[in-house]
Order: sequence, then C-alpha cells, then structure tokens
Amino acid sequence: MKATRTVQKILANYEGENPGVKANLCRMLMNGKLGGTGKMIILPVDQGFEHGPARSFAPNPAAYDPHYHYQLAIDAGLNAYAAPLGMIEAGADTFAGQIPTILKVNSANSLMSETAGKNQAVTASVSDALRLGCSAIGFTVYPGSDMALDMFEEIREMREEAAAAGIATVIWSYPRGEAISKDGETAIDIAAYAAQIAALLGAHVIKIKLSTDHLELGEAKKVYEKEKIDVATQAKRVAHCMQAAFNGRRIVVFSGGAKKGESSVYDDARAIRDGGGNGSIIGRNTFQRPREDAIAMLNTLIDIYKGKA
Repeated sequence: MKATRTVQKILANYEGENPGVKANLCRMLMNGKLGGTGKMIILPVDQGFEHGPARSFAPNPAAYDPHYHYQLAIDAGLNAYAAPLGMIEAGADTFAGQIPTILKVNSANSLMSETAGKNQAVTASVSDALRLGCSAIGFTVYPGSDMALDMFEEIREMREEAAAAGIATVIWSYPRGEAISKDGETAIDIAAYAAQIAALLGAHVIKIKLSTDHLELGEAKKVYEKEKIDVATQAKRVAHCMQAAFNGRRIVVFSGGAKKGESSVYDDARAIRDGGGNGSIIGRNTFQRPREDAIAMLNTLIDIYKGKA
C-alpha cells in the first residue's frame, strides 16, 4: 500500500509521532473507497452502550448482530469501524485485517441519574486494542462537565500508552455538562473550543458535532463580533472548527447525530467538504436503515466527498 501525496502531507503534520502511530493513521486514510483522498467515513457503533439496545437497533433488527456492522463497513468501503470492547471482540477474528478498527475505550449509559454528572467509565484498555489488532483507541471527553478535568487526565495517560505501542488516538470531544446550556452544546464557539481541546490533548483524529451559529460564551461572543468571524453558514462553521484544530493540521471528522432525512445528511456532508473538514463519522443514520438503503447512502456520501455529488 503506497500512501498518496495527499495522505503523506497529512501525516507530515504529526511531527511528534512515531512510525507506528503514523502507520495506523495511514491504514485508516488509505482504506476503502475514499482511500488516499484525505477524506474519511467511519462507522461508529457505540450507541447500544449510550442509548440502549432497542433505541439503537430495533429500527433495523439485523443490527443487533455485531457482524452486521463489520460487514456493512467493509461492503460500503469505509475507512474504519469504531465500537466498544464487546462489539469489536465479537467479530475480531472473522473480520481480522479486513477493515481498520477503533476500540472505544470509555462509555456512558442512559441509566445514570441527572445528578451523577457527565462522565464516562473506562471500559477497555490499550492492551485490548493491541490484542484485537486495532488501529486506534477512541475516547470521549465532555468539555463543560464538572468531571472534564478527570477525563482529560484519563486520556492523557491512555494516549501516552497507546502512542508508545504505535496506536493512534481518536477523541470524541462533546461539550455537555453543568457549565453550558443545551443550545451551548452545539454553539460554534463551544464547538471550536472542543476541537482545540482535543487537539491540545494530543488527538490524532478529532470527532466533534456540527455546530449552529449560536454563541454561548459572553467573552467569546465579543471576540467573534469584533473580529467579524464568519459563522453564518455550516461550511463557514466547519472551516472555523478546522482553524481551531491547529489550522487544519489535525484530522477532524463530524458526527451524524440522530437519524434524519437523507437530504439533511447529504447537505451536512457537502458543508463538511466545502469547509475543509476531513469527513463524517456516521452511525445511526446508516445502520438504522435497511442495509441496501444504508449502502446507497454511504455511496452517495463517498461521491460527495470525492466532489462528484
């Protein structure tokens, strides 16, 4: 597998990393139908932990089977498949080497009380990732939570261990918690801040949500208005988040969120493309649809990132 110049240029931005980490980043960037383009589509299936099995899989019962997701990601020609320990283990042997995998090493659940604070439990290890042949670990942080500092310290340690073993780190940077409002979770100033935090924590790949033009923080709003930062369109907001990710020196993919109409999914992808983002990490909008519809949607998304749609 020869890396394209586009991928080589991306890898050159990771100046502090060892050949093992860069090799695993290269594997993800060169895999699938978008291989070599610098764009990525990743299938994440951690929703069973986050939301429960029926909410996640009942709309498409075939998706209760972990093998279904491996096969979907492979057949659709995606760059990688991300899931918690049990899901990865359930197909690791059958699908070994067929698609890069990302082991989600921390998780939350919907059974916690509202007073518990926004946090995630560490549910897997770097040793698990090595044993299962994963290209990366995935870890969620909650900027805005009273527990955020603990989460930052956890990923600092796990990232160091993973990098020493040549494994890349993907950080889900999802603002939520006591310090911000519900609207603030997707505000552009908060989204850019979340991207910056993930980059500063050493993420090789950053996962954030698409944002609105809402400005949450008073002091930040003053700067956005004074400097006339253009956040009027989704593409402009994506571009601003890429600025926050070391001026595009880090790979940033954007989550798809809850299931929605096809046109909205495609519009989001075009905004990510036009704003210079690296792609999508899209779960429920694909695996909650019948397999044929999911494959068709993913093919269209691939065409969008190739500039063909």
